[in-house]
Amino acid sequence: MIYPKIPLAQSVIEICKAKGIQHIVISPGSRNAPLTIGFTNNPYFTCYSIADERCAAFFAMGIAQQIQKPVAVVCTSGSAVLNYYPAVAEAFYSQIPLVILSADRPQNKIDIGDGQTIRQENVFANHILFSANLTELTSKENDSLINQAINSAVENRGPVHINIPFEEPLYDTVEILEVQPELIPNLKPSNDFELEKTFISQWNLAKKKLILVGELFPNTLEKEIIQKLGEDESIVVVTEATSNLHHPNFITNIDSLITPFSTEDFEAFQPEILVTFGGMVVSKRIKAFLRKFQPKNHWHVDKLRAYDTFGCLTQHFKTHPNLFFNQLLTENTASDYQKHFLTIHNFRKQKREIYTYEIPFSDFKVFDFLSKHLPEVCQLQISNSSAIRYMQLFDLNPNTTVFCNRGTSGIDGSSSTAIGAALVSPKSTILITGDISFFYDSNALWNNYIPKNFKIILVNNSGGGIFRILPGHQETPTFNTFFETSHHLNASHLAKMFDFQYFNANSSEDLERNWEAFITNENQPSILEIFTPEKENNKILLEFFKKIT
Repeated sequence: MIYPKIPLAQSVIEICKAKGIQHIVISPGSRNAPLTIGFTNNPYFTCYSIADERCAAFFAMGIAQQIQKPVAVVCTSGSAVLNYYPAVAEAFYSQIPLVILSADRPQNKIDIGDGQTIRQENVFANHILFSANLTELTSKENDSLINQAINSAVENRGPVHINIPFEEPLYDTVEILEVQPELIPNLKPSNDFELEKTFISQWNLAKKKLILVGELFPNTLEKEIIQKLGEDESIVVVTEATSNLHHPNFITNIDSLITPFSTEDFEAFQPEILVTFGGMVVSKRIKAFLRKFQPKNHWHVDKLRAYDTFGCLTQHFKTHPNLFFNQLLTENTASDYQKHFLTIHNFRKQKREIYTYEIPFSDFKVFDFLSKHLPEVCQLQISNSSAIRYMQLFDLNPNTTVFCNRGTSGIDGSSSTAIGAALVSPKSTILITGDISFFYDSNALWNNYIPKNFKIILVNNSGGGIFRILPGHQETPTFNTFFETSHHLNASHLAKMFDFQYFNANSSEDLERNWEAFITNENQPSILEIFTPEKENNKILLEFFKKIT
């Protein structure tokens, strides 16, 4: 076995191995050579080389998202580490364990005008669970900091930063391991939780109980609990596409349900008790509703964090939703709350089918087509902005799992995350993305690990179409250039450069004609670029909410 000669590098690598960090995403550089040598020469680790650090971090996050374990990213010194920041922030708010290993120059080389030196210590201070700023010499203190950082990523679910100074020479190796770092075990998660009878009593007396589920890993909630929630007449469960939670009596398509509501409808929908769990919520309309028509009690269930999203949080239950609901759901309460809003929900869905049949080719029509033609069993990675919001208006097969970077809701990194997720997912992965998000993260395709069955559905409406839907839209050169980002780009040349098979569609007929070849292609990563009318999409979407009343 070959090891880096620098003992500090040996310690980092050995502790990562002991902690079960197997996937290592490395961006080429020189100052990180001791780490690169150690990781790549140890058969325990699976190493990837991704040149663009921003893409590398999102790629690693996609892997961590799927395996639910820490993944490490390794970079050289200087501005390289700053490119990790968008993914660090996303991992922080999405509770995804990511371990940043940044090589650095020794402290005496900082701020003296030396090349590739910046102030790397605590550089992620506002969005990090733990920062370990190591010293050059191996020591028990360094080992303790490395342990604490990785333990924090596991126990508190999020990103951590280990900054590691190396002095030259960087490339020397040895054949004998010179360190035996001390290991600090992870704290074992506790399942101790007892729900006070007062809360159970409040719950059973309430006639209107709303459960809002944000982003959730598939199969998080026990089937028995899902069944109980769906059968209680006093409970309305509202889910999002990213919740990966399904029952015939759960209400999907939140925006379709509540956008046409009158004041009387909102008052009828206003819950006595709101229970939330899962990650960030996509729907702006449900947030606006709950901020205006606040429940008497808002209970959030999460082992780690509770955000007061609606300004009315009254209780944070620091436990797993299964433990919480197994103690809460003791009896059903008679009510017409669920039946009333399920009736409205089903009526809206019927109206949607009629409307979709009548409208011309558009973003709306495309997402309707996708909801009906995607493979029953697949993993969807969906980019932010219009793509995820359109997808929320339609129903997907329960066997389809859905992911989206909703921690910060940024357009950066969606493609890179999808590729990382595709690499370790047992399901075939399809990325549905808008044009601005796709072109912004086009370096994601500069990647030697893309599975042959990976597919991208690129909805190209020639700009940031969501800005046409938001208040303040005006058809002016300033708006088109600085808000909507109008363009005339297409992905054909990128597909050729990165060896993707390319399909396109300009109409419903094109889409139906090319769909089968695109979706069944397993021999080469592929892109289906769908061109929709830039100036019609917003009108068609806004008209939809008027037609479903």
